[in-house]
Amino acid sequence: MRHTHGRIVDITTLRDLDARLAAGARSLEGWRVVGLDLTERGSVLLSRSVASTLFLGCTFADGDEDEVRRRGAVVLPDLPGSPVDTYRTALYSPRDLYDTPRYAASLDARAYAWSQHRPDQDAALAQALHDHAIDQALTAWIAGRRTLGVMGGHALPRGSGGYADAARLGHAVGRSVTVATGGGPGAMEAANLGALLSAADSSSLDEALDRLAVVPSFTPDIGAWADAAFAVVSSVKDPVESLGIPTWHYGHEPPNAFATAIAKYFRNATREAVLLEVCTAGIVFLPGAGGTVQEVFQDACENYYADETSIAPMVLVGREHWTETLPAWPLLQSLARGRAMEDHVHLVDTVAEAAALVASYE
Repeated sequence: MRHTHGRIVDITTLRDLDARLAAGARSLEGWRVVGLDLTERGSVLLSRSVASTLFLGCTFADGDEDEVRRRGAVVLPDLPGSPVDTYRTALYSPRDLYDTPRYAASLDARAYAWSQHRPDQDAALAQALHDHAIDQALTAWIAGRRTLGVMGGHALPRGSGGYADAARLGHAVGRSVTVATGGGPGAMEAANLGALLSAADSSSLDEALDRLAVVPSFTPDIGAWADAAFAVVSSVKDPVESLGIPTWHYGHEPPNAFATAIAKYFRNATREAVLLEVCTAGIVFLPGAGGTVQEVFQDACENYYADETSIAPMVLVGREHWTETLPAWPLLQSLARGRAMEDHVHLVDTVAEAAALVASYE
């Protein structure tokens, strides 16, 4: 498989490498060669320029690694013990993370368990390199997309009115923008569900909501919760892409199966910053608690210092929640007063109003 992003060319199979070399490539500058056994390719590699070439997790014959380094290549070794592909070149799919019938044995669960141990130098490096690789893959995935963030409470159960509202928001906007969430359960799952079904009519969404309500929460059984979601996914005839950006920092909250692409990070601070950064079409904040409040003011800080051309709208849904239960709105309104962001912060009562506001910015 090969991906080209500007000057970077990802080479992940020997077949691709051999084809490019046979086509007469004289310089490997800008190539990122990932996870290949190059023990029988030394002579042909060293007959080309390898300055500024990245070799990630590759195996070389004796002496070849030192020689490509001497000639200006960067070589990063395979890091044993990591359950994740440190140098992966694509975002995760839900089935990548839920790769076994039992959740406890899945890649997602193994990565979380591994991340909970005090990391030694190799493990810390593996996590940092993995998150960098996810950054690169995410940059390529979102290129050319208008991305709308949907934030909200992780504890919102399937079958609740709030869950249905979040799903209907995703359904209303999912064909005009790419929906991005924190990738977890609750409102995040619901928004990704709505986006997935946004090419279908509302009756299909209602049917999916009814089916999911049978397993309202990921506790006490993540496997049953995920199985119910995958059953819905398998029935969708025309799925629409959306994005989830979860973290193993909150690994007890499993990733939802409705985001078609998943950028999962080990470092939560990186994940939080990236989640806000990619939402170029703005963010809709559904009722939530500590995490959602944090996201409101992280986004507000970005907009506070932004120039007028780079401000992304903020839409808070739930007048009572944001003015009485958790009165973030008065502070946000005061913060915005007199700034370029003032006309781009909104408080509404319903997801229908939020969807209309999002549409007005297209």
